[in-house]
Amino acid sequence: MSADNIHHVETAEHFDSLLAANTYVAVDFYADWCPPCKAIAPIYKSLADKHSAENTLAFAKVNVDNVQKIAARYGITAMPTFLFFKDGQQVAVNGQAMIQGADPRSLGAAAEKLGGLAQKRLEEAQTATA
Repeated sequence: MSADNIHHVETAEHFDSLLAANTYVAVDFYADWCPPCKAIAPIYKSLADKHSAENTLAFAKVNVDNVQKIAARYGITAMPTFLFFKDGQQVAVNGQAMIQGADPRSLGAAAEKLGGLAQKRLEEAQTATA
């Protein structure tokens, strides 16, 4: 993982291993040429820095031009698109199966929800081992 708490996915195998290694994963599907993607990137980074939890909540970025196989797998046609996963399966967060476009309010609310769930999972794991 890079120092900024975001996994930069380069292959489908990397993506699949990330889903397998973490309970929750938030994924930003973006393109370098996309102005809204560039606009939301600092917000996504700040959410990742605040909420990432090793093996529990990961934040990833997938460049749709470089890893087309993953974009096609999830039917990504607009950027940015944010998807959320629990135990390797795509899930809705706050009633949204995905967030399309640079929507900082919805993205922030989804990250807060996942962060809370991840924290609860970590606390339950600590209680179980105590």
